[in-house]
Amino acid sequence: MVLTAEHAKKTPHRNKRRDNPRAGSDQDGGQQFDNKPGLETRNAAVKILSAVIDKKTSLDGMLDAETGNPAYRALNAADRGLVRAIINTALRHLPRIDAAISMLLDNPLPSGARSLHHVLVVGVTQMLYLDVPDHSAVDLAVEQAHRDPRNRRFVKLVNALLRRLGREKEEIKERISTVPVLPEWFFDRLVSAYGREKAEQIAQAQLWPSTIDVTVKSNPEVWAEKFGGQVLATGSVRLGAFEGQIPDLEGFTQGEWWVQDAAASLPVRLMGDIKGKRVVDLCAAPGGKTAQLVLAGADVTALDQSGNRLKRLRGNLERLGFAADTVESNLLTFTTDEPFDVVLLDAPCSSTGTLRKHPDVPWTKGPEDIEKLAGLQERMLRHAISLVKPGGILVFSNCSLDPLEGEHMISRVLQDSTDVERVPVDKKNWPGLEAAVNGDGDLRTTPDMLGGTDGFFATVLRRK
Repeated sequence: MVLTAEHAKKTPHRNKRRDNPRAGSDQDGGQQFDNKPGLETRNAAVKILSAVIDKKTSLDGMLDAETGNPAYRALNAADRGLVRAIINTALRHLPRIDAAISMLLDNPLPSGARSLHHVLVVGVTQMLYLDVPDHSAVDLAVEQAHRDPRNRRFVKLVNALLRRLGREKEEIKERISTVPVLPEWFFDRLVSAYGREKAEQIAQAQLWPSTIDVTVKSNPEVWAEKFGGQVLATGSVRLGAFEGQIPDLEGFTQGEWWVQDAAASLPVRLMGDIKGKRVVDLCAAPGGKTAQLVLAGADVTALDQSGNRLKRLRGNLERLGFAADTVESNLLTFTTDEPFDVVLLDAPCSSTGTLRKHPDVPWTKGPEDIEKLAGLQERMLRHAISLVKPGGILVFSNCSLDPLEGEHMISRVLQDSTDVERVPVDKKNWPGLEAAVNGDGDLRTTPDMLGGTDGFFATVLRRK
């Protein structure tokens, strides 16, 4: 059976609740129904998915427990967890989910039927990728369509499409298995930068379960044993499986460690021995790298233009028993009478290297964002060089996978800057991470490394 929009013209599905004598009028002039278990959870998922895909809204803000999407905040902890699972899974598999929907339709959905599309995506996500019974996913999707005035005429279409998916699930999954899991614009850029084989490895890595890495003050082997985890080539500790919350783990309250992706710890590790040196961490919040600098014995100044983010940084340092001078300032206007021995610029970027944790990124960003951010990073870097004393070093880094924000930008700065030179990273000093050192001596991690990590770029420059 091939589904078409003709299904929408037939008599809509009738729900027994329409004849409920307790029902009143809703704001749309339709009927108001008793709450159906699970419905508000799916409604929240549809609203958030719509905001990400259609309005390019960052997912982190909408999933904030205090300031996030109202429909999300109204749910209990378990239902919030299900919303996160639905949204994250949908975004990770969206091209394949869309392909599955297209296979089940003879004609595309009407161009304006975005709400209907998101209802179907949420339903298909549960049926193909989550441990949700098919009948529950179908029933709730039909109910969503029925209660939305925009979608009521498509109730039969929703019901027929999802029921057919249930019958042909394994065949559909096989047919869509070759569809790239990233949006076309982003996958094409990966292919251009890394080649098709590597691009496909990166794409598949974003489907791996996200891991939690921590930086410990000392004895990583001991903490790895405590956490049932492992020590990575970076020196970070990767946690094993656990239940509960991060603050409940041993050593958190005592400030023995902090959460930091293994790749994010590398820029500071590139500095070598910085004990007693004056170091400024530009764009410092939330403070993971600042903490590394303090732990290494440096005299640290932490700068950020956001007062709220600096407040969070101070709180993180306080838990760890660390202290640093903090400065609220725009980097581009920050000056110093005494240049620093070491400057760290972990620049704002497109965050395309964080797909495993933030699957919304390739859906909320585009090529124009990458170009704009690359320009900002170049301005920041050129100013940051002026903060380094002659003979001192600057480490530039970001969590973008795009060479425009890394290799290409650094090359352009080096070509016309006579006062700075690259200090190549020696891969012999990085056992287990040799593949992350590129031909120019920069460090470039990708999400398929270390069993899953952030994509990071870092380079070391010396002021002449």
